[in-house]
Amino acid sequence: MIELLYFARLRETLGTAGEKLEATPATVADLVAELKGRGEPWSEALSGKVLVAVNQEMALPDTPLSDGDEVGFFPPVTGG
Repeated sequence: MIELLYFARLRETLGTAGEKLEATPATVADLVAELKGRGEPWSEALSGKVLVAVNQEMALPDTPLSDGDEVGFFPPVTGG
């Protein structure tokens, strides 16, 4: 099982701050594809620029996932 956390506009768009997935996809890219496969609003929310962290460290699409991982999704931060 992995724990998913959604932050900022993603939390608002998806209507949830997080969830747990029983099955563990192999990589971050596989996880994103699985979530987008749910249809709207998932596909739209995860199609733009979204940052992903695995166990609180920035991750790339090919980052492997393991049972027990925590995966956070958040939009890039802008400032000025």
